[in-house]
Amino acid sequence: MKTIPSVDLSKFVKGNEAEKKQFIKELTDAWKEIGFVTVYNHGVPQELIDAFFEQVQKFFAFDTETKLKYEDFDNGGQRGYTSFGREHAKGFDTPDLKEFWQIGQEVTDGDDIVKEYVDNIYVDILPEFNKIGRELYQSFEEAGAHLLRAVAIHMGIGEDYFAPKIHNGNSILRAIHYPPITKEPNSAMRAEQHEDINLITLLVGASAEGLQAQDVHGNWVPIAPPEGHLVINVGDMLQRLTNNVLRSTPHRVVNPPKEKWATRRFSIPFFLHPRSDMDLTCLDFCVTEDNPLAYEPITGGEYLQQRLREIGLK
Repeated sequence: MKTIPSVDLSKFVKGNEAEKKQFIKELTDAWKEIGFVTVYNHGVPQELIDAFFEQVQKFFAFDTETKLKYEDFDNGGQRGYTSFGREHAKGFDTPDLKEFWQIGQEVTDGDDIVKEYVDNIYVDILPEFNKIGRELYQSFEEAGAHLLRAVAIHMGIGEDYFAPKIHNGNSILRAIHYPPITKEPNSAMRAEQHEDINLITLLVGASAEGLQAQDVHGNWVPIAPPEGHLVINVGDMLQRLTNNVLRSTPHRVVNPPKEKWATRRFSIPFFLHPRSDMDLTCLDFCVTEDNPLAYEPITGGEYLQQRLREIGLK
């Protein structure tokens, strides 16, 4: 893997049947081979991305005492601020060199699932923060739903297979700040190698280099999306559902060279999660003699709680 394939989402959303078919092939081929693509013409407005980046940079510029007022240890980092050094990758004890903010689902249609979610934490010192963040959240939801429709068509499970499973799903918009490195990090990394928990992740291009994905040969390949592209990768839930047909690829954010330690890095991933009751049992036709069953049955909610414990947030 030398480069990450790029796909044009408008060919699926607005294209003719041939263009849709070609998009589905390009997307799923990439997700079978490397688990990553970059997507353009994705429908997420650049002005909305820029506006939220501005709000995020303002928030993380506040002093630690101010930011800690927005941290709630009881919610497992699912809402509001999570302070520097709290999260670590599964299988690693050393915390990542980052702090972050998370915005979760807001149910507005009377769905009983509202009882499962804690309220978002509002940044009263930045009146536009939550409003802009919510608009970006909804735009990511829409783009992600299109991508999952393409997957469902490819898998032959019905175009709308994922629609009820992600409606009011437990998705998370995360704004990450990797502060300047002020002392020898030793084994600590901005984000140690990991796979994402969710169905798919949609990532806005970061403010500095560092993101890498691991190819099938174990090589680490830099991911530098062209301007205006989103980076999209398969998460562990989709990998489980497809019994490893679609790949959840290890990725990481490496530290910059020492001469760039003073550089801050910001990134905004959207982790598209299903509702907690989604059955992640491997699709039966994905289990074959050549691809034996790899996972025991579990629901989306059970798997999320398991993984939150493994990364130190619960």
